[in-house]
Amino acid sequence: MKHTTEEIDKVIHDALNREEAEFYDQLGEQSLLEMSLGVFQGKNKGIYILTIIVSVLLFAGFVYCAIQFFQTENTREMIIYGAIAFYCILSVTAVKLWHWMQMNTNQVLREMKRLELQISALASKK
Repeated sequence: MKHTTEEIDKVIHDALNREEAEFYDQLGEQSLLEMSLGVFQGKNKGIYILTIIVSVLLFAGFVYCAIQFFQTENTREMIIYGAIAFYCILSVTAVKLWHWMQMNTNQVLREMKRLELQISALASKK
């Protein structure tokens, strides 16, 4: 009973009526760009936009501190600029990880919707 994903999708698509099939096609696989932009939809898009702005500002702070780190002669200032640069790049990394987790959450929700559609289609056939 080996089936590829395409074969299973075709069987499901054939079992659905026209309207359900169109909806099922909309729930298909997304590219990385579509998943990235999909985070900025929904009721929390303001928070996501704010985190991107903060991430860009933190990266700018990292670049500034890195430049200052290499230009200063004072060891104390080097430690301060190095610590701030490390904090900034660590914060940018945390924001990026959070966005990747949100993309994963959206992908899981999309698959759950596909399952709900399949279950409702099977239930209506009986």
